[in-house]
Amino acid sequence: MTENGADTKSGKTENQGFNWIRLWPLAVLIAGAIAFFGFGINDYITLDALRDNREALQTLVSENLLRAALVYIVIYAVLVAFSVPGALIATLTGGFLFGTLYGGLYTVVGATIGATIVFLAAKTALGDLLRAKAGPGIRKMEEGFKKNAFSYLMVLRLVPLFPFFLVNLAPAFLGVPLRTYVIATFFGIIPGTFVFASVGNGLGAVFDSGQDPNLGIIFQPEVLFPILGLAALSLVPVIYQRISKNKS
Repeated sequence: MTENGADTKSGKTENQGFNWIRLWPLAVLIAGAIAFFGFGINDYITLDALRDNREALQTLVSENLLRAALVYIVIYAVLVAFSVPGALIATLTGGFLFGTLYGGLYTVVGATIGATIVFLAAKTALGDLLRAKAGPGIRKMEEGFKKNAFSYLMVLRLVPLFPFFLVNLAPAFLGVPLRTYVIATFFGIIPGTFVFASVGNGLGAVFDSGQDPNLGIIFQPEVLFPILGLAALSLVPVIYQRISKNKS
């Protein structure tokens, strides 16, 4: 009786200990996503919109390159933070306006900032609560993930096996350190980002010819195989660790 009573009391204390105010970061991001569709902003993030406004956008960039770059980074970070569609078109736009090198770099910075915002919001709001309620299986997976967090995150970033927003959230619930998350995200998204930035860099000629850009370029062998090679290389520490553990 006493043991059951203690468990009940402990459960009540745990529920009462959760501060609902901690949910405000996620609430802001959800509200932003709703507003994104509610105000029809998604209609402006299309190739047609880019084609129709190409001259105005290029003029803005040429008149104030630094401001245009900062605005682009902020917009990209907001898109990623709100987890709304449009990142691919935004990446193409970055390559179109700033070239492959700078467009890719600005995109990587913006995407990393946005992903970090999601990570911190999820970790602040629900990370501790979900880990406290997690069963033995989830905790075991968490321990395994944390031991090789950088390698696993690099693979998930290099090869889009899961949606980008999901990869942003999961590490927050698995206790991945912020520094590991940021570094793995920054370097992991570089290859794919620069591939699409290079496509964006050639959009001018594509628009002039009336054709559509080849967004399937990422699946061409000369592009896909090197990325898969980097993903495999990222798993070397994990494989080595397991082999060493089996030998011992």
